[in-house]
Amino acid sequence: MIEGLRDLGYSLETAISDIMDNSITAGSRRIQIITETVSDNPHIAIVDDGSGMSEDELIAAMRPGSRNPLDTRDRPDLGRFGLGLKSASFSQCRRLTVVSRKSGETSAAVWDLDDVANRNEWAVQLPDDLTDIPAVDQLGPSGTLVLWQKLDRLTGGYSSNAAKRAEVVNQRIAETERHLRLIFHRFMEESKPLRILLNGRILRPLDPFARKNPATIADPEERLTINQGDVEIQSFTLPHHKQMSKVDWDDIGGPEGHLKSQGFYLYRGKRLIIHGTWFGLCRQSELTKLARVRIDIPNSMDSDWKIDVKKSSAQLPPVVRDRLKKVIERIQAGSKRTYKKRGQKLVDHERLPMWHRVQADGQISYRPNTDHPAFADFAANLPPELRRGFFNCIALVGASLPIETLHADLAGTAEQIMPDWLDEDALAQAVHSTVCVLMGAKKDIKEIISLMKDVDPFRSAWEDTQRIITTMIEQQKEVM
Repeated sequence: MIEGLRDLGYSLETAISDIMDNSITAGSRRIQIITETVSDNPHIAIVDDGSGMSEDELIAAMRPGSRNPLDTRDRPDLGRFGLGLKSASFSQCRRLTVVSRKSGETSAAVWDLDDVANRNEWAVQLPDDLTDIPAVDQLGPSGTLVLWQKLDRLTGGYSSNAAKRAEVVNQRIAETERHLRLIFHRFMEESKPLRILLNGRILRPLDPFARKNPATIADPEERLTINQGDVEIQSFTLPHHKQMSKVDWDDIGGPEGHLKSQGFYLYRGKRLIIHGTWFGLCRQSELTKLARVRIDIPNSMDSDWKIDVKKSSAQLPPVVRDRLKKVIERIQAGSKRTYKKRGQKLVDHERLPMWHRVQADGQISYRPNTDHPAFADFAANLPPELRRGFFNCIALVGASLPIETLHADLAGTAEQIMPDWLDEDALAQAVHSTVCVLMGAKKDIKEIISLMKDVDPFRSAWEDTQRIITTMIEQQKEVM
């Protein structure tokens, strides 16, 4: 049985999160994660400053299934089955040591799977000498140390190659960092914040809703009351990637990007359980990738949502599904508007776009705007016999737009698609032509700048465009 507990499907990040759940339930405000990956006996230690346990409480906590999942739990209790400490630990190591300090007394207990196998009995060790236990010196007046040794599940097959083993473990730890910043971000954002340290470095919270960004749209909070408690729902529309720094955009999107991060974010007692899913209510799409919905449930709803042992998956109850079907239409519309509004602004015909968006017979196509000053001015200076060939070349460019490739790129990494770089001479020619046409239409320079600032190629090279316009104005003043 104890070997079977190792294969419940924990990853390193979900295993550490499960241990930290116990720390938070014990009232911890500071949790340290300490890793030693270079030595011949690598280990991972999780140390908190919570209330700690007496020896009797520690022995009970070391027993698999120490708590009935049907028992009513206190509101801040993040536990579930009474298995987390053991199942999470054994999923990553073969030796689990727990040292806890409460009311001035320090107790320790050790589960070693090799010892259990050799003795063929459920015998927990209770050591008296704690001096050789790694990280035990990090314990304060009260708190608990959870120590993982014999990390057979983390070596990546490099058990005899210390350098490669350390590389693999360190990579896994680096991946775990973002997970912890996201899962516990609400605890880290409180007025008396939970401080999580990884090898001495304080982690900063990762808010998936970007609530500090003024461009984020937050809908009013809704409350659904059912027999087991209240379900709180609030939807957010993230800012367009042009309204965020690249660092923040990439951080919120994560390694899989914003397309995979959209959808519902389910919290149980402020602890994130599952994220980046629509629970089968709709498909993930490029136009809805800015939509994210926070759902808060109490721990009294665990059975209704089918929260698993790892607290990393859940299922949507039918009574909540009906409400979310109505919510989802509104939040999708908000995300779509953020993209469509910007798209319509960029193809506004009064702003002299380089491309026209043409919709006819249920199809959409993009066609070069041959009336654009850059094209019209150049064509006017061509001999009549060359003009037809010039406009044919422009039409050929429009008809050869790589639709399939663009669709594939937009479906995954739209924010990485950028306009091609334009050299100084080509940009200057386009600026001169456009400014002259707009001045001929009796528009003042402020209006001209406003029109040009929102369309490419000027928008993506605005500093150079502004400099060229300023030079043009100064030259005109000198002539006058």
